[in-house]
Amino acid sequence: MNRSASLYKRLLKTHHHELRKIVTDKSGSYGVAHRELIPDTIHDPSQYANNRAEVSHQPTRVRERGMRRFKSAHQAQRFLGVHAAVCSLFNLGRHLISAKHYRSTRQRACSSWEWATGP
Repeated sequence: MNRSASLYKRLLKTHHHELRKIVTDKSGSYGVAHRELIPDTIHDPSQYANNRAEVSHQPTRVRERGMRRFKSAHQAQRFLGVHAAVCSLFNLGRHLISAKHYRSTRQRACSSWEWATGP
């Protein structure tokens, strides 16, 4: 079994709904795996179809989703200036470090936050 087919199988196990459309890049192995495993869904390997999925997970796009609730661009910019400093303090990337190191880093972040905000 090739990698594309194993990727499809792994994704299908976690996805509990009936698929209507799958968007991939133009790799030929995706088409073969698609025809073998889920032939009744639409497979879209077009050039720009995958951009929306990839771009929406970038950090600037995640912040933009939060900005939609602000009344003005100035208010959003003020918030993001402060939020960037605080977010980097608490956004530790726990999948990259051990649990013990994560807990100690989280404790230091909380104590820094308490010191910065006062009693």
